[in-house]
Amino acid sequence: MNCLEIQIEYEAINLPSEAQLQTWVDCALTDYENETEIVIRIVDIEESAELNKQYRQKNGPTNILSFPFEVPKHIELNLLGDLVICAPILEKEATEQDKALHDHWAHIIIHGVLHLLGYDHIIEDEAVLMEAKEIHLLNLLNIKNPYLQENIA
Repeated sequence: MNCLEIQIEYEAINLPSEAQLQTWVDCALTDYENETEIVIRIVDIEESAELNKQYRQKNGPTNILSFPFEVPKHIELNLLGDLVICAPILEKEATEQDKALHDHWAHIIIHGVLHLLGYDHIIEDEAVLMEAKEIHLLNLLNIKNPYLQENIA
């Protein structure tokens, strides 16, 4: 099993359980052969905005930030990286897009883990590949394709 450290800096009654987060991380790592460690930090709007400004030079909060960890060659460590998730933004997006909050959390966790594995969506071809991977993994969890318009109100 992959090791998951959870840091909760924003308390909400509808946060996923540790078991749910673990399930989604493990699903995203289905094709990854090594056991690994990931830190998930759940934050408020202020911390998300500060980190988004500091690391991406973008104003305002974002739903997720992924920080891959590059292990120096002489050190044996299985830390894949950190995910920083802004819970209030996820709640707002799920409501605006008429998605189940649970499904949106699963999608964002999988999306973030794929970023830690090196997937990206800046270039169109890479975006298509990443979205296809997300759709496949979400399907394994019986969660609908989040990119279809009929799944978004």
